[in-house]
Amino acid sequence: MSISRGARQPTIKEVATRAGVSPMTVSRTLAGGRNVRPDVQERVMAAVRELGYYRNENARSLRPGQPSGLIGVAITNLANPYYGNFALGVEEVAAEHGRRIILGNTGEDDARERQLVSDFIGRQVDGLILVPTSGGDAEHLRPERLGEVPLVLASRRVPGLEVDTVLLDDVGGAYRGTVALLDAGHTRIGFLGNRSSVFTGERRYRGYERAMLEHGAPIDPAIVARDQQDVTAATRAARAMLDLAEPPTAIFSANNRNSIGAMREIGRRMRDGLPGPRPAVVSFDDFELSELMPVPVTVIDHDARLLGREAATLLFSRLDGETAEAARTVELPVTIEYP
Repeated sequence: MSISRGARQPTIKEVATRAGVSPMTVSRTLAGGRNVRPDVQERVMAAVRELGYYRNENARSLRPGQPSGLIGVAITNLANPYYGNFALGVEEVAAEHGRRIILGNTGEDDARERQLVSDFIGRQVDGLILVPTSGGDAEHLRPERLGEVPLVLASRRVPGLEVDTVLLDDVGGAYRGTVALLDAGHTRIGFLGNRSSVFTGERRYRGYERAMLEHGAPIDPAIVARDQQDVTAATRAARAMLDLAEPPTAIFSANNRNSIGAMREIGRRMRDGLPGPRPAVVSFDDFELSELMPVPVTVIDHDARLLGREAATLLFSRLDGETAEAARTVELPVTIEYP
């Protein structure tokens, strides 16, 4: 049994009946399981999953049928200023509609995403905007699990999930950025990006790969690093490729955290007077003080705040009943900013 779009949320009493326990035992299990045997906890949580039950955190403060006035926004990296601007864009549109946002961070972790979505639904948010994690089971995002709560994805798709989505021109932007390096005479171009299971990481690598192949430039696996989720890992990856006997003369970076890592390593080598080339860098996404870096940086730029505004606009068109049922996709353009 699961709830369907437009259906009411299952009650704690129904969970108790399914699990063969009392409502008090369900409440204790959801509150941490104190004084509840592990096998009973397992039965309760199985019933919760089967019924699609979410704790109603606002039950004491909301009258039946009353909107919460809240929009749940889940991002993948709270430390990245990019997502701060994205959230500002969502907040601007939410304020125009008399709503507030609550913000959560998934850290690219599937389990944290599932818990965060559960918490948002439990607080009876009016809608959800999600930058999805790198993949995994998306059962918690399906309409039959969210009930009447509309969902908009931003920056990434989830395979098999037909919901409104706002994307960037990842492939085209990466292609144009790599071509700019090739046109400047570089043929040994390194790639720094996040894991291939991340939607944007795969698309941006595809643009890089296409440009290299079309221009007859070899792709050397020794200068392709695709598993960096933060600046520290990106710095290590850049160091490894620049320490090679034949290092790259240019680097394409698939996001701003990787760009900062590359610039840290290039700056360190310059300060220490180490030999070797000072590679040209193209960064997909702008980053803090990019114009002050030790080597010029070409930026594939876009407006993160606009991305947030577009996602929120799609969401509120659903909440206001202005759209048909078919899922919509908006792809925003990117621009190349030369140093």
